[in-house]
Amino acid sequence: MCAVAAAPQITPEEFLALPDHERFELVDGQLVEANVSTLSSWVGGVVHVRLSVHVTSLNLGYVWPADQMYRCFPSDPDKIRKPDVSFIRRERIRLSGADTGYCAVAPDLVVEVLSPNDLAYDIDEKIKEYLEAGVLLVWVVHPVLRMVYVHRANGSVTAVREHEELSGEDVVPGFVCPVGGLFPPIELKYESLTPPAQP
Repeated sequence: MCAVAAAPQITPEEFLALPDHERFELVDGQLVEANVSTLSSWVGGVVHVRLSVHVTSLNLGYVWPADQMYRCFPSDPDKIRKPDVSFIRRERIRLSGADTGYCAVAPDLVVEVLSPNDLAYDIDEKIKEYLEAGVLLVWVVHPVLRMVYVHRANGSVTAVREHEELSGEDVVPGFVCPVGGLFPPIELKYESLTPPAQP
């Protein structure tokens, strides 16, 4: 029988020192590459813009895109997660010049946009971790099914379909968005509109 050496554990400090750490999360001391796709990236950008416009107009707080890192998990102090979009109320955080590279304050809202390679088990684990950390609202956006699953701190879950409206509830007051507006009207493809240059 051949023994397999365990991969060395990586500390949060070592993680932040990696030149390409933006591509990963840190789970159980190991690098976990974030799953992305053209469609999920596009949808994540739309969600970020819509939330940012609303939050900024009412001075509700701060909205971050997918490169924001969080180290806020009581059950695993060294874990670092990167949701696709996140929001923290203004009264809960102060932005300053000092930056550790990650945020130790749990977001109020987290958005995860599913990619084709995401596993249901991994997504369920993330939702559980976020809610245990104190996140009040988790939106799991499903671009293929064109719907959003809303997970709340009280344990309730709602499926919001394409023809329905997604609400920020009391976490992002006043935010309402048609779910269908988060997705492209047609299948997103890379297609050139101009013929290739002739030699």
